[in-house]
Amino acid sequence: MLALRTLALRTATSRRLATLGASFLGMAALAACSAPHAAASDSTATTATAAANSTPAPSAAIPSPAQVAVSIPNGMQPIRVFKDASCGCCKSWVSHMQQNGFKVTAIDEPPATLDSIKQAHGITDQTASCHTAEVGNYVIEGHVPADLVAKLLRDHPADIAGLSVPGMVTGSPGMEGPEPQHYTVVALMRDGTTHPYASR
Repeated sequence: MLALRTLALRTATSRRLATLGASFLGMAALAACSAPHAAASDSTATTATAAANSTPAPSAAIPSPAQVAVSIPNGMQPIRVFKDASCGCCKSWVSHMQQNGFKVTAIDEPPATLDSIKQAHGITDQTASCHTAEVGNYVIEGHVPADLVAKLLRDHPADIAGLSVPGMVTGSPGMEGPEPQHYTVVALMRDGTTHPYASR
């Protein structure tokens, strides 16, 4: 009888340790996004994970997003950003948009709701990033530079549904780091295809 109780106790303990281990791994993955941006302003938003759209950086210097002049049509342009509450790089991107004249409303959502929002806008695994924004009639996925969002609004192309920087590329707005990478901003077409929109 004592041997059976000991075995049951050991089994229960093993299950608790496995659960704690899984929770710890989840927290570590979240910290990978939050830690580099812990000092970011809390004034905004998102979450999600996708394969990084990045290539090794050539020797040419990449201009900082803060150096780009942005001309926004009709003054302060409202933009809604859906994000995870604890995502530091999302908050940094919100700050980037605010600093470039956008009027940001940041909305914190749980992962399941964020996934639903992405699906509703036609965001796929190949075009997904950590936050999703709505501006005008367009969707903005991930760390898209503010000047390209402004250009999209000025040009107002009918065949483009939005822009995306898939993944989380070091050097994109809100993802600044010591080794910035060149990346492609993708146009999400209304027919479901994608095309390069700009290179940074």
